[in-house]
Amino acid sequence: MLDFTQFNNSGFSRGVPTWKEALWWAARSLFFAPWFPLPSVLKVAVLRLFGAKVGRCVVIRSRVNITFPWKLELGDHVWLGDEVLILSLDRVTIGSNVCISQRAFLCTGSHDFRKESFDLITEPIEIGDGCWVAAQAFVGPGAVLPPGTMVKAR
Repeated sequence: MLDFTQFNNSGFSRGVPTWKEALWWAARSLFFAPWFPLPSVLKVAVLRLFGAKVGRCVVIRSRVNITFPWKLELGDHVWLGDEVLILSLDRVTIGSNVCISQRAFLCTGSHDFRKESFDLITEPIEIGDGCWVAAQAFVGPGAVLPPGTMVKAR
């Protein structure tokens, strides 16, 4: 049985000081949360400013939600569709010529439900060149998608 009074997340590193994370939340609200389109080149510049490694010709649609950009690497010609969620508690590496379709969820974190302390578990995600993660697909912690893989919708 879970006992949240036992939960201890002290071993988790967010990767940057609190002030930088707070600045990211503000930038994310301004540039990524709006429903209306903003130029991808602007979003790419903001991601790079916060430590993401981003290749050439990246398209980022409206309402893309990235938790920690300093743990994100995007290759060339990557498309992130509307409302993609990247929970980057651990490293997320996306190769070149990859499409992450609308409302797909890349999730690097979960919890150990067998322990009453519900310990946080994080593992990186690697998506190879030429992959397609279709609409509303889920890619979980530790997933490695070889080049050319397709993850079906839902």
